[in-house]
Amino acid sequence: MREEYDFAQSVQNPYAKKVKKQISLNVDANTIEYFKDLSVKMGLPYQTLINSYLTDCAMRHVEPQLKWTS
Repeated sequence: MREEYDFAQSVQNPYAKKVKKQISLNVDANTIEYFKDLSVKMGLPYQTLINSYLTDCAMRHVEPQLKWTS
């Protein structure tokens, strides 16, 4: 390895602003199982599937319809 590298001619990463951020999220076990089963059918990792679904909802400005039952 070199002691120093010259980055004077480097180009900024165009995807840097689209980087994913790791978070902790409490999700019901049956919800995770649903997405895991669906991911097998679709051939995608379940975390990718969940992210795609949430991204689609955010892009379409979908607001959840919550109904609290007593």
